Amino acid sequence: MTVSRTQIPSNASRVGGTFDLVDRLSRFDGPPDQFLLNLLSVQCHMTAAEGGAVLRMHKDGPPQAMAVFPPLQQGATAPVWLAQAVECSGALAEAGRTIIRPLHSADDLYGAAAKRHLVMVPISEGDSLRGYEAFLLETSDQHVLAASRERLELTVGLLSLYEIRLTLQAKQFDLQRVTQALETLCCVNETERFTSAAMAMCNELASRWKCLRVSLGFARNGGVHLAAMSHTEKLDRKMKLVRDIEAAMEECLDQDIEIFHPGAPEAAFVSRFTADLSRQHGQGFVASFPLRRRGECVGVLTIERDAQSPLELPQIEAMRLICDLASPRLLSLREHDKWFGAKLASAAIRAARTLAGPKHTAAKLAGAGIIAFMAFIFLGKGDYTADAPFVLETARRHIVSSPFDGYIKQVLVDPDDPVEAGVTVLAVLDDADLQKERLAALAEQAQHQRDFDAALAEGKTVEAQIAKARFNRVAQQIKLLEGRIERATLISPVDGKVLAGDLKQRLNAPVRTGDRLFEVGPTDALYADIAVSEDMIPEIMLNQRGELATTSRPDRRLGFTVTRIHPVAEIVDQQSVFKVRAALDAPDSQLRPGMEGVAKIHIGKRSYAWLWTHRLVDWLQMKLWW
Repeated sequence: MTVSRTQIPSNASRVGGTFDLVDRLSRFDGPPDQFLLNLLSVQCHMTAAEGGAVLRMHKDGPPQAMAVFPPLQQGATAPVWLAQAVECSGALAEAGRTIIRPLHSADDLYGAAAKRHLVMVPISEGDSLRGYEAFLLETSDQHVLAASRERLELTVGLLSLYEIRLTLQAKQFDLQRVTQALETLCCVNETERFTSAAMAMCNELASRWKCLRVSLGFARNGGVHLAAMSHTEKLDRKMKLVRDIEAAMEECLDQDIEIFHPGAPEAAFVSRFTADLSRQHGQGFVASFPLRRRGECVGVLTIERDAQSPLELPQIEAMRLICDLASPRLLSLREHDKWFGAKLASAAIRAARTLAGPKHTAAKLAGAGIIAFMAFIFLGKGDYTADAPFVLETARRHIVSSPFDGYIKQVLVDPDDPVEAGVTVLAVLDDADLQKERLAALAEQAQHQRDFDAALAEGKTVEAQIAKARFNRVAQQIKLLEGRIERATLISPVDGKVLAGDLKQRLNAPVRTGDRLFEVGPTDALYADIAVSEDMIPEIMLNQRGELATTSRPDRRLGFTVTRIHPVAEIVDQQSVFKVRAALDAPDSQLRPGMEGVAKIHIGKRSYAWLWTHRLVDWLQMKLWW
């Protein structure tokens, strides 16, 4: 609607035409460059300006002319007034309002008013200057200049109105695009089966977008499998149409890019199979859109339209949005409808791709670590041992007890003192009473001897025999007393050491017959008495090897060999155990009977997985009765 340049008409003749031009300009919906040219044309018409221009400010350079009226011929030099308008941009930015600059020429008389003026109107956004308009007016009348300035300042607002209208139009296009995508997605969500959802999507797009045919396919086994086609219940894979559509889809899948035919000459994609599909099945417009999941192309949507109605840019953007919104739902239904074996295979393939691909380094390291750990616990073997407490015992332990009732007179040894068999005196009991009884018995024996001699001299045979019998009886009693007096001295029966019996604190204390006073025995013949729990006893065999450590010396390991397994269980600390005797490999002078610790009997090699879980499995078998 470019308006030709004219002289300023009268107000009466110009009002109607100006209003009509401004109204048409306020409803203009063409491209921005055409709007700017028409805006300048209307403004020049309203002010009878010789020319006008719209310039955009630049931070790092001079202003740039966006539109000039009248339009310049290609290759023509910019007019002088436009160059002067560029030079005055700094003054306009500093002033922040419309400025009018006189333009003197060589023909003007000295001191006379300029006949040409440059009017520059700022285009601001907030406090910043975006650009400005510059107009050349052929007049020296200040009233005309003021009127023209008012008209230009009023009409420059049409540029903001146009920008608002473009923004609103873009919002409307976006809203329409989202509405179309949501309506299509609603059709997909109405069903719970993949085949029905894919068919519903194809039919909805075909009817809403007036397509000849809409097809949907997904990647499978290195190619594309056609899943649905609009208005087609059954797909025959032997049909040439199906094979051509799948070839076009594979072309899109391999390049992971949208493909159009016919496309722009400068397009970077390859569209050979897409062109074959168009040429052999209708000579129409064909477009393929990739369906993505987490950035990976997993499917393709192909639409076919009449050649005279290709997709425009807003429609292409709408189709992209539909694909992005619908693909998660379709892929979810597709995975859900697979049978168990296919789901397992898909999961394995995804895991393999994750491990083999160039991404997910952390996941790969974690997977490799898990595999290595599983291989270690199932293939690696560790020592299977039976851990149990033990007590050191001596092979020959002799108890020295009290031979009769009496009192402790003297104690000659302490625990751990060495003793010699038949030589070392351990203690002495008080034998004073026994000595008195012996003396009395000796006196009685002498009396019976005299009685025997007297009766024999008198020839009294019976009385002699009675005296003889009494003599023998007292003699036996004396022999018994002497034996008891001899046993009052307690002598060690074996070589070794005093194992127990600290009696020096019990001097003159009474003892009774059979009371345990000392324990003596050799310390070089120790063995370990191991208490093995009943769940481990089936694994214990004779001659099995092991190691033990005492509580007093946990850092020293002593080897042993199992020599005896008691056949009957015992209750120790409310637990059923079997006593296992083990012979030590080498004697140790620091070991003593009664020392305790932990023994480990080596049973064999088992996998770490079995070692860590067999107790739990045994417990579950007992509780659940497997």
